[in-house]
Amino acid sequence: MSATARARLFVALELPEPVRAALVAWRAPLLRELGALRAVAPAALHVTLCFIGWREEASIASIAAIVERCAETCGEVSGLSLDEEPLWLPPRRARALTLGLADGDGRLGALRAELAGRLARDGWHEPETRPYLPHVTVARVRAGKVVPRRVTLPPAPALAFEGAAVVLYRSRLERAGARYEPLFVGRLA
Repeated sequence: MSATARARLFVALELPEPVRAALVAWRAPLLRELGALRAVAPAALHVTLCFIGWREEASIASIAAIVERCAETCGEVSGLSLDEEPLWLPPRRARALTLGLADGDGRLGALRAELAGRLARDGWHEPETRPYLPHVTVARVRAGKVVPRRVTLPPAPALAFEGAAVVLYRSRLERAGARYEPLFVGRLA
């Protein structure tokens, strides 16, 4: 009897290329200075909307259909901007260097709520009890390493932008870190 093939899935807001390039340039000196950090690949910089978790591969088409409907009906996601103050997550024992995201007109929050609601109604997503914190992870702390608590970080670039697309990703866990494979891209109007 063979095991059913499974995939680790999540849905994210794709960042425009100029935003990803600015983030890569901003973090470059930090990566040189803080050897405990490992960069997130430029193409993998995103804003997670819903973590789905492990699902059978046969479910991917159904989940992609929900993502597609949400992308089609939500309209544009504008009024986004990066917080200039970097944020370590989780705060007590940092595993990631992140930048928070301000949702100026509330459209990102509305998209996320609609997506999470539809996925939950169809049994693909277990809603989280903690409040949603939109952010971009720019680097992760290497296994076994600790970042000094008093490290001074430069402000992030002041960037305002629109969301480009909603993407269903497969997360492949590898020794060097997770690798994200886009399975479906829903362009935002």
